[in-house]
Amino acid sequence: MLVSEFDYELPEELIAQRPAPERTASRLLHLDARSGEIEDLAFAELPAQIGGGDTVVLNDTRVIKARLPGRKRTGGRIEVFIERALGASDALALVRASHAPPEGSELLVGDGVRAIVSGREGELYRLHFLEPIDSVLERFGAVPLPPYIAHPPQAEDAERYQTVYAAVPGAVAAPTAGLHFDAAMLERLRERGARLAKLTLHVGVGTFQPVRSERVEDHRMHPERYTIPRETMDALRGRRVLAVGTTSLRALETAAQTGELSGETGLFVYPGFRFRVVDRLLTNFHLPRSTLLMLVSAFAGKDRIFRAYRHAIEKRYRFFSYGDAMLIER
Repeated sequence: MLVSEFDYELPEELIAQRPAPERTASRLLHLDARSGEIEDLAFAELPAQIGGGDTVVLNDTRVIKARLPGRKRTGGRIEVFIERALGASDALALVRASHAPPEGSELLVGDGVRAIVSGREGELYRLHFLEPIDSVLERFGAVPLPPYIAHPPQAEDAERYQTVYAAVPGAVAAPTAGLHFDAAMLERLRERGARLAKLTLHVGVGTFQPVRSERVEDHRMHPERYTIPRETMDALRGRRVLAVGTTSLRALETAAQTGELSGETGLFVYPGFRFRVVDRLLTNFHLPRSTLLMLVSAFAGKDRIFRAYRHAIEKRYRFFSYGDAMLIER
């Protein structure tokens, strides 16, 4: 398959720049991939789609303030984007600079906190900070909004670009399907008899990276860390599984393939993938040519996804991280 097969034209004004006034105020497009039927709903109607035989799986990762402004010792401006902490003072990070900093060089972030370049792993740099990373991020870091959101991070983003159930720090992007839930909505699902189960997958910098290969099969995913509690796996047995977000789906399907409930996943889901666990997927609308668009095309069928996207554009749905939601029946 060619990556170009997953392209589509999106009017720029449909890229949501800010969240809906209330978390549950988004719209919900319901696609039944078995029949091809498309239904326009409000997200507030989601509980009517949930029953006592459902388990709803949520990703409880918490977004860290991963963007750090800085400069080189020579004065050149840089941006450090923390991908993951490797310990109290060490991290893997993207470094945006006019020239790649060599091993052993010193970077200054925030008000002059020193970070030494101690190595490199592909596109990522290994950095050793001379102060605890958590403290540096809390004092100087900014919420890592996606590049298609034009405004700089604001106080509203610190709260709304985070799910209400976020608990485990480590993501550099939000699991955006979960942004639509508030506490009252979660309680309504419980009242419908659904079980709510959690896992953790820390979204990495790969979510912001374009697919650079021409052939889909040549692309390699950035590894991301995940943990699935045993009680979550127990809550799936004999029930219909609704994954909230592509991250929840990838963690569950990784565990089904490997038998491992924690570790790293580089699972790349594209058409032809055989799903073993997830029956239904709640997700947002995804970028053209992205691995996430390929994933939902695998889940529902490419033709039906693209027909649903054309419908969403015609009906003026809001796209991407702060946009509307889609419920897909496999």
